[in-house]
Amino acid sequence: MAHIQPNQQSEEHRNAIASHVQRLIMKCFSYEVFAFGSVPLKTYLPYGNIDLTAFSSNHNVKDCWAFKMRDILESEGKNEEAEFHVKEVQCIQSEVKSIKCLVENIVVDISFNQLGGLCTLCFLEEIDNLIRRNHIFKRIIILIKAWCYYESCLLGASHGLISTYALETLVLYIFNVYNNTFAGPLEVLYQFPEFFNKFDWDNYCLSLWGPVPISSLPNIRTQPPVESMCIKTREKAHDRSHARAWKFLIVPCSMQVKLGGRPGVE
Repeated sequence: MAHIQPNQQSEEHRNAIASHVQRLIMKCFSYEVFAFGSVPLKTYLPYGNIDLTAFSSNHNVKDCWAFKMRDILESEGKNEEAEFHVKEVQCIQSEVKSIKCLVENIVVDISFNQLGGLCTLCFLEEIDNLIRRNHIFKRIIILIKAWCYYESCLLGASHGLISTYALETLVLYIFNVYNNTFAGPLEVLYQFPEFFNKFDWDNYCLSLWGPVPISSLPNIRTQPPVESMCIKTREKAHDRSHARAWKFLIVPCSMQVKLGGRPGVE
């Protein structure tokens, strides 16, 4: 874990890069820019990218923001005196339009008005605070992400593989089933492939609250997990998390991306 988990040096480096890109954007646009994803959650791997999203009350820029931001980053890439070197700027035309670039060989993804990423970050932080135990939830995410990426070649939404968000959903589901009784991250890593290898992916997909019959889509109707629907903690904490989980639960535009199909395919 010591070799793959975030450390002070890597955190400072990524935060400095994120701040640099934020300043570039805010210098030219009246946008608010926030980081989300694995960097502020502190669950990134050594290769991990930086996710930023820009917010503006001016919805007229929805169709042109990406091209303007691309021009700014390309101009910064030509600045030989820049604090950080920006290169390989791309405009990604997908369901969620984004700008991708390399800053000091770290991938930076920039999106626009994507509130869902911030909601997911808040939700996962709430879960980690609820479970506690020296951030075991985050440590398990790091370990299983490393196994999926380095050993099993399962992780990487851009390559048609499982997304980090889907992986975090699977980890949280394991916690729900086993009631947070794990001794440590290695025990979860042992249970993870065995459990989901036996899951009925032909007839069910998986949500934070349990299996969802594929036949019930798009009207989501969950089934209880194997043992318990929720992490067993004090009643007050349970009630609070139960309410907030629904508050922060994201229903994606594409069911196939977040809920449907096998976990290895996005």
